[in-house]
Amino acid sequence: MRRWASFLSSSLLVLALCLGGCTGNSSYAPAAIQSPEPAGSAQASAPPGKPLSASGAPQLLRMNMEEPATLDPTFAEDTVSGAVIRAIFDGLTRLDEAGSPIHSIATDMKVSDDKTTYTFTLRDAKWSNGDPVTAHDFEFAWKHALDPKTGSQAAYQFYSLKNAQAFTAGKAGRDDVGVKALDDKTLQVTLEHPMPFFPTLASFLMPINKKVAESNPDWAKDPKTLVGNGPFKLDTWEHKNKLVLVKNDTYWERDVVKLERIEFSMISDANTELAMFENGDLDWAGGPISSLPVDAVAPLHQDGKLVTKPKATSYYIRFNAERPPFTHAKIRKAFAYAINRQEIADNIGQAGQTPLMGITPATATLKPEGFFKDDQPDEARKLLREGMKELGISKLPPISYLYNTNDRNKAIAEALQAAWKKQLGVDVKLVNKETKVYLDDQEQGNFDITRSSWTADYNDPVNFLQKFIEKYSSSNITRWHNPAYTDLIKRSYRETDEQKRKQILLEAETLLMEEMPLTGIFSDVNAWVQSEKVKGVRIDPLSKIDFKWAYKE
Repeated sequence: MRRWASFLSSSLLVLALCLGGCTGNSSYAPAAIQSPEPAGSAQASAPPGKPLSASGAPQLLRMNMEEPATLDPTFAEDTVSGAVIRAIFDGLTRLDEAGSPIHSIATDMKVSDDKTTYTFTLRDAKWSNGDPVTAHDFEFAWKHALDPKTGSQAAYQFYSLKNAQAFTAGKAGRDDVGVKALDDKTLQVTLEHPMPFFPTLASFLMPINKKVAESNPDWAKDPKTLVGNGPFKLDTWEHKNKLVLVKNDTYWERDVVKLERIEFSMISDANTELAMFENGDLDWAGGPISSLPVDAVAPLHQDGKLVTKPKATSYYIRFNAERPPFTHAKIRKAFAYAINRQEIADNIGQAGQTPLMGITPATATLKPEGFFKDDQPDEARKLLREGMKELGISKLPPISYLYNTNDRNKAIAEALQAAWKKQLGVDVKLVNKETKVYLDDQEQGNFDITRSSWTADYNDPVNFLQKFIEKYSSSNITRWHNPAYTDLIKRSYRETDEQKRKQILLEAETLLMEEMPLTGIFSDVNAWVQSEKVKGVRIDPLSKIDFKWAYKE
């Protein structure tokens, strides 16, 4: 019997106990943005005239996920938080099924001749508490995220704005940042440099209710005070237990929203999640906001039940370049070269993942063949010996690997641990923590080696490479810095010739792989199973999930 199936009885017991106790290469031209059809039109995924609920078939979607780290867009950077935030907030644009931006809160967008200034006109929309959504809410939210006093780990998401990074670094004032409400319905955005994919990025840069946030710093922690402007609103948040969203009747396109309720359980065990799905207690199991048991992927694929979709995601590991022995590039490379990525992709991923010998994934790769050969144990041992000699040490200090709890992450951690023991003779301690604590430890530099992944905000190599230009930033937790690398990335911003720009970025990734503050594991895919009754859930090429158009048959 398959291992995941053997967990069925115990999993259902866990479920019963739980229920008994329950009370994070687009080149879209601006002209490509399309306005959504009027509410209730054929654009809605649900058939025209379909009732919101029917006897025996309520419009309820049941899914499982980890505990979100936050529901405040100011701080969100993990996949789970992003998925819930996308349901309860709405940006200037939203993405269609192809990943192309369409108008949402913005009804119109004008772009300056030099492609650096965008002027958005906002529609009449309301917050869930009845307040009007204004351009001032967008300006406040974006500057609040960038304000060094806020201390947002996700501030880098706004660095495309003029003077944004300078403001965060204390080198520019709040009024210097390139976002300004000209009036209640007009938002002007000025960029550091032309960015043809900004309309896509704008779909992730959410507003927050200025009045609410200023009056209560903890507004996003409680359903009673959390105010959103999206298709759903937060009804219940029982930490480590469940989270419930309900349809937002103040949403500007509420007639398109067919689901009345989305219930998220928070079961950390993937076997239990799959057992709940098989028993009819969940409508969905697996990606993109959860995962399937590693040994269930192949059987589900063979049975024709598995759904897979490539995504612009790199799964990789980062070294702490300020912690010995990873202060030395040769030792970082030794640990990188000792890994057999093909085995991990085939035996743990099992859904079409491809080995990643770089940082940019298959969807945005600059060098498809990779920057080094996979699985080089002899070279790894040689580099380890040389690095230790140059550091003047005969024995490595204790080394640990930090990851967030999840069935697949655990299996990959154990595979890495085994490879480093077999090929290098090094014992690595595995440390697993819940996502919020794991992210905090990464931010504080409390790790030797740590698991990471990055899903593109826009499918372009620079979205992966620009994360490592500053030594001390929430996007670059390796503490590695090279001025030449930073210069290459900044040159790419100014280069208008696409081929020359790609060559500059290739030079940058080559340098990154020579110094190896991080190393890729695989270019990822989404894999999940879903009920045949679930329709209209959108998972775009960037792996963002959107429930706005979802419904149950």
